[in-house]
Amino acid sequence: MSLFWFQLINELKKMFARKRTYIGFGIFILVDILVLFFANLPKPRNYFRHMIEQNGYAFDQYFSGLTLAFLMIIWPFILETLFIALVAGDVVAKEVEDGTLRMTLCRPISRLRIIALKYISCVIYTFAFVLFIGTIALIAGGLYKGWGGLFVFEPMANVFALYEKGPGLIRYFCALPLLAISFTSIASLGLMFSCFNVKPATATILTLTVILLDFIFRNIPVFESLRPWFITTHMAAWLQVFLPHVPWPRLIEHYTYLLAFDATFVVIGLAAFQNRDFKA
Repeated sequence: MSLFWFQLINELKKMFARKRTYIGFGIFILVDILVLFFANLPKPRNYFRHMIEQNGYAFDQYFSGLTLAFLMIIWPFILETLFIALVAGDVVAKEVEDGTLRMTLCRPISRLRIIALKYISCVIYTFAFVLFIGTIALIAGGLYKGWGGLFVFEPMANVFALYEKGPGLIRYFCALPLLAISFTSIASLGLMFSCFNVKPATATILTLTVILLDFIFRNIPVFESLRPWFITTHMAAWLQVFLPHVPWPRLIEHYTYLLAFDATFVVIGLAAFQNRDFKA
């Protein structure tokens, strides 16, 4: 077991030694600045003022750093998907391209363990990335706007709620690990494509394509009856933690579906990896 942890640490070192691993961390600092700028333009401010005040709440109390932090997490969904797909798409394909994986396979280590180590590394990166963007968003929002209540409005997920600062912070920090679990499905999909005989960029593009097509078709009214079969339907389940009464049975159901998706992607990727000939 100690050898497994040693190998995992080395895998993480390899992952975080690549410059592109840090692109997402740096870009999201700029994204936070842009979200703060756009959210405070007259039209968005008036929109939020109308939504808050028509429900009998004070705008200045609920248009706070905590509300802005939530916006900084949910608005750049495509970018979050991109950077996780970028890292997961690299994890196998990049080593094949560089020729280092052939050296690894010369050692007495099973292909199953290699994929397990790389997948765990992707999951760790996903959680670290979500924790980073969640923390930075909260700090940036608090410094810019001060602390106050939390206003959550997400019509696609049928979520509308307002909380005082204390309960709002609790909901916010409960949402982050659930969001990380949701994004783990993107890492699983990226790993699967990375195990195929494709370039790292191709694995990333394929991952993004699948997620974007899934998201687009899920929101077309004619496919409303098929929404439980779309992966982004279950990925959006983290937003339900902001409902006044959290539907835990429904949340468990959503994340069970995601776990099944993850297992399917990893098994397909492992099967492709097992059957590849790296000597050619």
